[in-house]
Amino acid sequence: MYVLPFKTKVKHGTRTIERNRPVKLKVTFCVQGVISVLLSNVYLHYVLDLWFERVVKVRLKGEARLVRYIDDFVICFQHQSDALQVQEALRHRLGKFGLTLEPTKTKLVEFGRFAQRDAGKRGRNRPETIYFLGMTLYCSRNLKGNFKVGMRTEKSRLRRSISSLQELMRRIRHYVISDQVSEINAALGGHYAMQHRGNERLMVLAHHVDAEVPVLLDDGPC
Repeated sequence: MYVLPFKTKVKHGTRTIERNRPVKLKVTFCVQGVISVLLSNVYLHYVLDLWFERVVKVRLKGEARLVRYIDDFVICFQHQSDALQVQEALRHRLGKFGLTLEPTKTKLVEFGRFAQRDAGKRGRNRPETIYFLGMTLYCSRNLKGNFKVGMRTEKSRLRRSISSLQELMRRIRHYVISDQVSEINAALGGHYAMQHRGNERLMVLAHHVDAEVPVLLDDGPC
């Protein structure tokens, strides 16, 4: 299986519409605004999702799947030739709507059970990993020895979460114990809900709570 992780990037440009009248195209967006998620989903639903389902998939040799969250998406292909073909077509498609692919986050990765089997032939100990939505996805095996997709929190995001949790614990250290428990459980619950099951790094924050609480309780009054 060949995977293309992408991230789109908004740009300004010009288009020529009916009757060859040049019209300046300006994409206006609100970064981190409440409406930005909705606008991104509506925009890319027509620019990407429908185009992929109705135009792209019917022309491919093998299976293909698109997974998208706002402007981050991954496309999985059965054949490398299909992946290369779509990668080039996608640039032209997005360019028509004033979008570009973010070059630092766009790459072709061989992934899956065959990539795991053939990694040694390509001079690697293991297949490449994929970074998607704050998660590192990697090739792994279950207890029966069959292929499975492993997940763990991306390192930089985990460091930010630990730092945020430590700051929270210092801020609430003079609360009564029951209130501290509620605050910490809320923070941990949000992290667990976001990072899903099967994540081997989910318990890292809990271990930091175990290590940090006795220290904070011993600090005494400010």
